[in-house]
Parts: sequence; structure tokens; C-alpha cells
Amino acid sequence: MSTEQQLEQKMKWDSQGLVAAIVQDATTLEVLTLAYMNRESLGKTLETGETWFWSRSRQELWHKGATSGNTQQVVQLKYDCDGDALLVLVNRKGPACHTGEESCFHQVAVDRTTEETTAGVEAAGSGSGSGQDAAAGASSAAEAVPAGDLSRFTVLNELERVIAQRDIERPEGTYTTYLFEKGLDKILKKVGEETAESIIAAKNWDNDELRMEVSDLIYHLLVLLRERRLPLDEVLRELALRHERPRRD
Repeated sequence: MSTEQQLEQKMKWDSQGLVAAIVQDATTLEVLTLAYMNRESLGKTLETGETWFWSRSRQELWHKGATSGNTQQVVQLKYDCDGDALLVLVNRKGPACHTGEESCFHQVAVDRTTEETTAGVEAAGSGSGSGQDAAAGASSAAEAVPAGDLSRFTVLNELERVIAQRDIERPEGTYTTYLFEKGLDKILKKVGEETAESIIAAKNWDNDELRMEVSDLIYHLLVLLRERRLPLDEVLRELALRHERPRRD
């Protein structure tokens, strides 16, 4: 039995043969839209690797981004415990909403968040990128994570998410926006500079300085991965594969 057939059997289709599909950005985890799939659109999603839905208003199949170019590449597809909803994690090209907004859920009814939640990935003052930029970002990302949820790598996940959000929204006056707008060459230059400064700090036997410089380097590497659309998960997967290979020692 194929994956498609197995999934079809696990889903609880409604009276119209539909199931809700929640689409979420695989990196930022932002909820992008709520749509519906029938068996045919689910099959096309699995076959093509891009999202297909069933339009209830037009009564026809709908390939997201077919006309706008704002396609969504499926990274992971999950179903809930009741089998009556799908969660589709995607890498997207452009806005998810037909209005041009990044998410269909852009109209805020209640907002109890604080500025500290997403602020501080970069120092907003100088566009030159001082040595404090990445350290401020990592510190702020750590503060945004609930105290009981801080594992060794939670701060990296949060930092990757906020960098991706900066890339999408491009807020004025932020260092990360500055890097993305300058492009790959500028980002590579900063990676090279921070690598050299980490080497110098290590050679000087200065662990305080080394801690700061390595923080800067990791931040700029995450910006580089985002620029090249290479998720950190793929790097971690490569490390895991290398760990599993037979060793010679």
C-alpha cells in the first residue's frame, strides 16, 4: 500500500470529502493559512512536493502559487490524533495570503506579546555590524524562550526563527535586514571576519573574547544559511549521518 493510500485511510474525511489543512512556515513556525484538501489534492501534494488544495468557493483544485509564483514546497506533513486535520510545514516563495500579506492571519484581535520577544537579533544602531550584534541576538533569543524549555539548542532554534522573520519582513534599521539587503558577498565577508577574529581570540588565550567572537560567528553562519535557504536541520542531519558512519579510531 502506498503512502498516499495509507494516509487517505487514516484521515476522517467530512461529508464533502474534505479535511482541514493548516499550513505553517517550516523555519519561523508562523501559521500561514487554513485551507482544505480532498483526496485528489492530497495526492497531488504528495506527488509534486508542493501544496495543492480544494477551493470550496470555486469547487476546483487549487495549486498554491500556480499564477502568483508564491509556491509552497512541502517539508513535512503531519496529521492530528483524531485524523481530521493535516499540518503542512513548508518552505515558501513569497507571501502566503492573496492580499500580499505574509500570512492569512495578519489581522490582530488581541496581542499580549512584548517587544522583548523578537527584538535584539541585531543592534539597530550602526549598519556596520559591531561585535555586539550577534551576542545581543543570542541573548535576546534565549530570553524569549520559557525558562523551563531551555535545552542546549533551543536558543539556536529561536535565533534561526527570528533571522528568518527578519528576512521575510525586512524591518528598517536592523542589522539583519542590512545584511540581507547587501546580499551574499557581504554576508560571506562577515563570516570570514568573525572566523578570523575567533582564531585571534583563541590564539590570545582569551576565552571571554572567544565566547563573544564565536557567538558572532554562529549568528552570521545562521544568516548565511538563511540566505542560501539551507535549514539548520539539514546541517544537523549531516552531522548525525557522519556520526553514524563506521569509525577508524
